[in-house]
Amino acid sequence: MKTIVESGNHYLAAVKANQPTLFQAIQQHFHPEDTFEQIDKGHGRIEKRRVSLSPACLNLPDWLEMNTIIRVESQRQTKNKREFSTRYYISDLKETAFQFYQRIRGYWGVENRVHYVRDMTQGEDKSRIRTTPLPQLLALARNLAINLYRDAGFSNMAQAQRKCQFGLEHLLSLFRMK
Repeated sequence: MKTIVESGNHYLAAVKANQPTLFQAIQQHFHPEDTFEQIDKGHGRIEKRRVSLSPACLNLPDWLEMNTIIRVESQRQTKNKREFSTRYYISDLKETAFQFYQRIRGYWGVENRVHYVRDMTQGEDKSRIRTTPLPQLLALARNLAINLYRDAGFSNMAQAQRKCQFGLEHLLSLFRMK
């Protein structure tokens, strides 16, 4: 974090249970002062998210200039199932709960747009290739494919992949070839 702060940048870091000292400290010292709540309906589910902020009154040398503790409580309800989760973040920024909501949702948008597509549509997690440099080269090829699909106007990556697998004309059009 020192390098980030000294370079004039900011951080928003997830805190998980695998960091037990920090995780317990922020839970114990969390006193919400600002809250934003959002309810989304669609795709057969209802999702509620509550983002609460607490000033960081902790003196932790590894976390320079920590100003804000953020708690995100999520509830997801489908026809047959209800799930709850609570996540914590820390940041050197001083913003509103709504602004942190936007930042965190923006991160998950990237996660969903890239990593989910690579894992589910392109089967990256199922790949048995482990010998260096092949995993890095395949990741590069997967990212190139995603970018070509998006550049060609596809919003559904699975559909784009199917069209390109079964039709040379679609594949050639991605590279603007005749």
